[in-house]
Amino acid sequence: MSRRRSIGWPITLGVVMIVLLVALLVGWILLSFGSWSVLAVGATFLVLVLVGVILYLTIAVNQISLNQRQSNFIDSVTHELKSPIASLKLYLQTLSRRQVTEQQQADFYRFMLDDLDRLDMLINHLLDAARLDQLPMGQETRDVRLDLVLQSCAETICHRRRVPSETVSVEAAPSLVRARPMDVEIVFRNLIDNAVKYSGPQAQVSVESWTNGRGAVVTRVSDNGPGIPAKLRRKIFGRFVRLGNELERAKSGTGLGLYIVRTLVGRMRGKISVRGRGSQPGTAFEVELPGQAAEAEAPDVQPAVAANG
Repeated sequence: MSRRRSIGWPITLGVVMIVLLVALLVGWILLSFGSWSVLAVGATFLVLVLVGVILYLTIAVNQISLNQRQSNFIDSVTHELKSPIASLKLYLQTLSRRQVTEQQQADFYRFMLDDLDRLDMLINHLLDAARLDQLPMGQETRDVRLDLVLQSCAETICHRRRVPSETVSVEAAPSLVRARPMDVEIVFRNLIDNAVKYSGPQAQVSVESWTNGRGAVVTRVSDNGPGIPAKLRRKIFGRFVRLGNELERAKSGTGLGLYIVRTLVGRMRGKISVRGRGSQPGTAFEVELPGQAAEAEAPDVQPAVAANG
């Protein structure tokens, strides 16, 4: 409710000011009728003021919306940091103060590794977002075997999420894209990870890649999750954007993943789109990057390997 009021007051103020200006403009026209020079000067001045009020309203609403997203981001990062740290502290205190069985020790170590993976993913997202403004386009680009990158990302995500390898199926024709290897890996690591994370325990993710015959390689990442409402699909690529209220979200995240994906795809002169799957549940992300088909065996071209897990 507080968020609605914080956005509502500048909207209300702006609408009231616009209505008053329109009334003033009409009154000025009526009072100045017959004196065309005075009418023209006054009308021009009032129109300029009206445009200024509309611009102010737009900027104010955008700024408040950005502040709310940043607040969500801070809440999310704080939660993502405190939860695994508190969990690690509890397990370590238990191990140091109590006698536990070997099975319990093994379980505790596994839980602590999960918490460390969660912290690692958070730090990687923050580092990836920080690098966006530091790496000029075209630096360190080379031919990257996209099909090998997709297979590597699928294996990495299945291992990280501790799901069966068949959770993510990859059907990718051999292809080459010209890009920074790490950028390609970051894009598809985020897309595949989101697909697995939001599809729940019965996740089934499909990754398909092919050349379209027009100098581009198209990759589609589809999942069987709850899907994204059509009216929200344009918003999900914004910075700090996460759907729903921060305290109501069951899945961890920072709202940076898709922002990073969209920015990197744009730098690679590519396009990204999101759509539903028709009668089937889930979402499909489609990435189109400049590229070409490659020979199945290309020993001189190596896949991008995730340096940061």
